[in-house]
Amino acid sequence: MGINEIVAALDDEISRLEQVRSLLAGTKGSVTHAATSFAFGANQDKPRKRRHLSAEARERIAAAQRKRWAAQKKAAKK
Repeated sequence: MGINEIVAALDDEISRLEQVRSLLAGTKGSVTHAATSFAFGANQDKPRKRRHLSAEARERIAAAQRKRWAAQKKAAKK
C-alpha cells in the first residue's frame, strides 16, 4: 500500500467521522441506530442474512433451558 493510498484512506475516514459527528451533534446526546450503523460502516444496501438453527440445535437449547428452569424451581422450593 503506497503513501497516496494511505492518505486517501485517511481522508475518507476523516470525512466519515465528520459526518458522524454532525449527526451526533444534531441528536443532543442520544445515539440512534442509524448513526451507529453509519459510524461503523454497516452496509445498508443488502439485507441481513438470517441464521437458521438445525432442529437438533433448537432441541439442545430447549433442553438446556428446561434444565435451568428446573434448577431454579428446585432452588425456590428450598
